[in-house]
Amino acid sequence: MLAAPQTADASPEPSTSADSTPTPTPSPPSVEDVQRSVEESASSGLEFITGTGLRVAVIILVAIVLTFVSRRLIHRFAQSIAEGHTKRGIISKGDRPQSGAADAAARTRRAQRSTTVGSLLKSIAAIIIWLLAVLMVLTELGFDLAPILASAGIAGIALGFGAQTLVKDYLAGFFIVIEDQYGIGDVIDVGEAIGTVEEVGLRTSKIRALDGTLWHVRNGEILRVGNFSQGFGNALLDLPFPYDADEQTVTTIINDAASALRELEQYDAVMLEAPEIMGVQEISGEAVTIRVTIKTKPGEQFAVGRAFRGEFKQQMAAHDLTVPWSQAVIRTMPNPTAASATRRAADHAAEKSDGESGGSSSEAAAPPKE
Repeated sequence: MLAAPQTADASPEPSTSADSTPTPTPSPPSVEDVQRSVEESASSGLEFITGTGLRVAVIILVAIVLTFVSRRLIHRFAQSIAEGHTKRGIISKGDRPQSGAADAAARTRRAQRSTTVGSLLKSIAAIIIWLLAVLMVLTELGFDLAPILASAGIAGIALGFGAQTLVKDYLAGFFIVIEDQYGIGDVIDVGEAIGTVEEVGLRTSKIRALDGTLWHVRNGEILRVGNFSQGFGNALLDLPFPYDADEQTVTTIINDAASALRELEQYDAVMLEAPEIMGVQEISGEAVTIRVTIKTKPGEQFAVGRAFRGEFKQQMAAHDLTVPWSQAVIRTMPNPTAASATRRAADHAAEKSDGESGGSSSEAAAPPKE
């Protein structure tokens, strides 16, 4: 028998399975792998909490405690300022007490000053504490702060040289407020400027002069302060008397002027003591000057002094006393040209007069003609 020939369809196809690499199928995680992963995560989390996390929490807790303690201490300090250890307007024993309005104004002023100082100190303390806390936390979290601190140090040095005047002004203003050297409404003398304080800032103070000029004075440039509105005032008066006025008359005139001034309510309320006669201040060719002082409430010495001088003048007139005054005679030098012309005219007139008188005398002396 003849065998059937094989066709092309019956020929076997070449196999490609031997040339390709089989892809491995991932096996599902076992229970041991899952348990091991959970244990590692828990271990790392517990290490963070007990290590870095705990230290960060402690830093934040300490910052909170320090902030609370500093605020309490600053509050007590501000309260002591509000109560006032050295009160304004204190009057010695035997003098008349302060009015309720003046005492209320002093309390209000101290309360405002204590509030300003307290808020400023609390802000400064909070900024310092939390700035240090943030730096410490960043260090615990692994941040490298060396470049930042180096840059901040260089910037601080540059600002220190450039803004040292500004820092000086702020420090001076801070101590002006704390020590209550002056406040709004006080009449002060700071050397270049004399007037009423309108604003007290940490950097500058605004002073209104008597002529209306508003002076802006840097606090760091104030070397001395004369405050006319603290404690009490003294009206300093130099009163002239004639030489023939005796001691009894001088005392009577001064006391009568003070009594007349006390009859006015506005001056009686601010005059704390009777006038004090200090004695002879000056002896001149015109009068004898007697110095008198009057103790007043702070800032009222100027008005009392002006009113007392007016009453003093009236009392002098009532006692028929006058103060001699010096008279000056002013002579002006004539114009040289005019003086020469006047002199020539006078000489010519004199010569003419002499000539006329000589002629008349010669006529009178001549013998009569026969």
